[in-house]
Amino acid sequence: MNTRTRTLLAALPLVAALGLAGCADSADDGGSMAGMDHGSSTHSETAAAATPADIMFVTMMIPHHEQAVEMADLVLAKDGVDPRVVAIAERAQAAQAPEIERMQGWLAEWGVDPGAAESGMDHGDGMMSEDDMTALEQADGATAGRLFLEQMVVHHEGAVDMAAAALADAKDVDVRDLAQQVIDDQTAEIAEMQQLADSL
Repeated sequence: MNTRTRTLLAALPLVAALGLAGCADSADDGGSMAGMDHGSSTHSETAAAATPADIMFVTMMIPHHEQAVEMADLVLAKDGVDPRVVAIAERAQAAQAPEIERMQGWLAEWGVDPGAAESGMDHGDGMMSEDDMTALEQADGATAGRLFLEQMVVHHEGAVDMAAAALADAKDVDVRDLAQQVIDDQTAEIAEMQQLADSL
């Protein structure tokens, strides 16, 4: 059993309990849910149907995205970074920050604590350790650019694995759409970053 599978299994009981609570809250709210708009015209209509797998993916992907944005912030604050690396970091910010807000909106609809599964995440999910983040922060521009690419490839690979697991089990249409988008976009970016890293 690999690390990602152990993490998902460990988080499932907590997320399942929160999912039941979230569904109960949605049912108690009655028709008020239909008037909420969190970036999707259909999501509010199906919020009550969120499953533990839907909730697990979202609660784990939010901190995963947040760390990617933090990594991009660190490298963009430096001088001497290759412009191609800068472009990738800017693209990560532009793509993942709105997705964080979108997923936070879903959790609000479901009545789920955003930090529910964060404690179950580790380096096996592609998350960087504190030492990894410190190394990126302290590196000079050229070194930071290469390190960013190496770290972000691992980070993206973790996201793709999480998204593939969501496609296997999640039921919410919007969650599944986001999972597929993560797979498509980040698989392409992995290849791009590996090619760029080889040229630096």
